[in-house]
Amino acid sequence: MKSRREHLSKISLTDHEKKRISDEIKAFYLDERGEDIGIIEQQQLFDLFVEQLGPLLYDKGLDDARKWYQRQMENLESDYYLLYKENGLG
Repeated sequence: MKSRREHLSKISLTDHEKKRISDEIKAFYLDERGEDIGIIEQQQLFDLFVEQLGPLLYDKGLDDARKWYQRQMENLESDYYLLYKENGLG
């Protein structure tokens, strides 16, 4: 049975997105190392990045979203009290 976390951290990319990333990997190797890698190597590197970096980046995105949400709630709280005091009730 898969844990809830494993299910949530799955990354779903379209075929177009996968191809674009594979093309970037191929271009990087050609530009930086002068190596022309094949489709199998591209796919292996892509899979490695998704498996190793995917969960880390997913968690980072969640942390960033939580921080943003907390700031929004703080703004809402101060806006609420600002309105409350302006009405002479505070």
